[in-house]
Amino acid sequence: MPSIKDKAQGMTSHVTAQDVKGLSEKTGNIYQSICVMAKRARLLSTDLKRELNAKLEEFAVTADSIEEVTENKEQIEISKFYERLPNPALIATNDFVDDELLYRHQNRELDEADLELE
Repeated sequence: MPSIKDKAQGMTSHVTAQDVKGLSEKTGNIYQSICVMAKRARLLSTDLKRELNAKLEEFAVTADSIEEVTENKEQIEISKFYERLPNPALIATNDFVDDELLYRHQNRELDEADLELE
């Protein structure tokens, strides 16, 4: 499975219109399709943020004073690379349209406890 960065590098960061009927056909309901894409986008966002923070921690310097801020060209390049990546929602939508996401709908019977009002 290709990494997030590899898949995202070939994508455009511009939003394109999507066929709502086409998106809803995959799950049978547009709201379920959006939920699947939103969950994937949250996962991608968390993974990218964790990865970026791990890379930037390598450059972290504990300084006694705030005035001692040094610029590191590698750190700037890494930050710019992640800024140029498409939004996680766009990556998730592309994955959903290209049938690269596995998802399942958990059907269950409603019991009386689910119907009680609090």
